[in-house]
Amino acid sequence: MKIDILAIGSHPDDVELSASGTLLRHAAQGYTFGLLDLTRGELGSRGSAELRTVEAQKAAKILGAAFREQLDLPDGFFTHSPENLLKIIQPIRKYQPRIVLCNAPDDRHPDHGRAAKLVSEACFYAGLLKVRTIGSDGSAQDPWRPDAVYHYVQDKQLEPDFIVDITPYFDQKMQSILAFSSQFYDEGSTAEGPQTPISGKSFLDFMQAKARVFGRPAQVEYAEGFICDRTPAVHNLFDLS
Repeated sequence: MKIDILAIGSHPDDVELSASGTLLRHAAQGYTFGLLDLTRGELGSRGSAELRTVEAQKAAKILGAAFREQLDLPDGFFTHSPENLLKIIQPIRKYQPRIVLCNAPDDRHPDHGRAAKLVSEACFYAGLLKVRTIGSDGSAQDPWRPDAVYHYVQDKQLEPDFIVDITPYFDQKMQSILAFSSQFYDEGSTAEGPQTPISGKSFLDFMQAKARVFGRPAQVEYAEGFICDRTPAVHNLFDLS
């Protein structure tokens, strides 16, 4: 299965929090996308790896993703290693995305920055002929390098290189976030676990406010922000808004 966009997160819910509106906007234009979680989020203070996997699949269905896969990198303790690079290269070559979205290079959670570096390098090495990987069918995979890697802005209020207007899709984005009921505020929920910086209603209010802040300079109601690995080219000035 070849897709247009592969959205990668170090944890289940990273993509939903930061890039799901962008995915929904492109799906409405006919583009296809899939999701890849590097870990199962097993170190989260609330919920469990098993529960978060169930929630992740529910969120993927809400978004209309072509698939959602999870790797077995250890939450909190994955390293920059040849082994982990190869694990990420395999799905890149399998699905041959034109664009990869991934975590911000600098963020509150240490995993996010490490994931950003791993994914960026994996996208480069995936295009090298002499880097060999084997697919799930046991055959050698062909090299494939995505056209672009864009880092979604998540927790830290980093200055984006560009924003995507997600106004028509904001409500559906929030539905996908709320699929992770063990992690986020859900009125009447009986989910167990300590209060965390993201488990209260104030965090959902923050998500709305943040989307408004990104949208304000472009005079749109809600937006998501992205950072580029390299300077993007514009082929038509009238495409800019």
